[in-house]
Amino acid sequence: MTADLVRLREQLAAQVTVADPAVGAALRSVPRHLFLPGIPPENAYRDEAIVTKRDASGTPVSSSSQPAIMAIMLDQLALAPGHRVLEVGAGTGYNAALIREIVGPQGQVTSVDIDPEVAAAATEHLAAAGYPDVTVAAVDGAEGFAGHAPYDRLIATVGVSDLTPSWLSQVTADALIVVPLDVHGVQLSVAFGRSGGHWASRSISPCGFMRMRGPNAGSAAVLTLAPGLRLQLREPREVDPAAVAAALAAPPAAAEPTSASGGPRLYWGLNLWLAVRDPRSCGLAEERVPGQQPRLAGMPLSSHLFHATYGIVSDAGGIALLLGKEDSELVATGFGPDGAALATDLAAQVWAWAAAGRPETAGLHVDAYPRSQADQPPAAHMLVERPHTRFAVYHA
Repeated sequence: MTADLVRLREQLAAQVTVADPAVGAALRSVPRHLFLPGIPPENAYRDEAIVTKRDASGTPVSSSSQPAIMAIMLDQLALAPGHRVLEVGAGTGYNAALIREIVGPQGQVTSVDIDPEVAAAATEHLAAAGYPDVTVAAVDGAEGFAGHAPYDRLIATVGVSDLTPSWLSQVTADALIVVPLDVHGVQLSVAFGRSGGHWASRSISPCGFMRMRGPNAGSAAVLTLAPGLRLQLREPREVDPAAVAAALAAPPAAAEPTSASGGPRLYWGLNLWLAVRDPRSCGLAEERVPGQQPRLAGMPLSSHLFHATYGIVSDAGGIALLLGKEDSELVATGFGPDGAALATDLAAQVWAWAAAGRPETAGLHVDAYPRSQADQPPAAHMLVERPHTRFAVYHA
């Protein structure tokens, strides 16, 4: 191990905010570059997500997640030496190595992935990095891994829309389950613990992960408008991607002022507000290409991987989006034949969100009521209905 690699790991750990010292120690110990062969070490140790596999259409399907998000979720997981842990979504194997570093040789780490190629690569990376005792299995993560149950902790590193019966049956009575939960298209990292006959959120943090693949992927739909430009719908709908692309290529039809300004944490609150109040709500993201300007100027969310924003889209293909610089007021901008009406509706939602106190994830609770249990959520709470679970979402 060279001094340069030690320095790079120290720099990465210093950038990441952690509550648990054990998580910080793991970031300093696990060689991320060995989980990203072919990536220069100086890039591997940036606090950035790195796409590692795409499908035939070019859509990313596997990655090494942003270390800052990994650290948040590992903090939520409250790991301790000796814990038995199931990870759903193997990725490169790096997160499993961090977990193994924390639970120690007396613990047990099992990672599952529906993609045999991803699972095989993760196995190779873990062995090369000195963690050959981590079990990686190529199975549908929704089924868990009964062979190593029961688990003290379960973590999903892919976006999920439900808590499957297999997960709940394979964990101990005092287990914690941490998942990137899809709430009407908005992802929230929720740490669940048992509370009587249901599961109550212990902590919640905004997050963003690739969605679980397979029969338990959930109902949100992603439409490709152009190479690298994708529209995410909250639920499958008959929206014509060619009509949306044509609308965005034309000059705006209308622009309505709002009371919102930039800042990523605002978007989680506003995006969730839109998602639960307007079935037309959507997200638009464009992969970032070095040296190339985005097709749509003013998308206020930005990273080294993408530009993004939120809005509402009609079945006819019109769309209204929040556009503007990060430090300035956002404008509800409409495109297409019904763009003016959509911009008015979008601006009205933003004003209503502001009047409600701009609620974000602070004070938010998400409780899970398995349909197999007698406990039922209070009627006053917003409900998100899934095949196996009823989720109650509320501020307190």
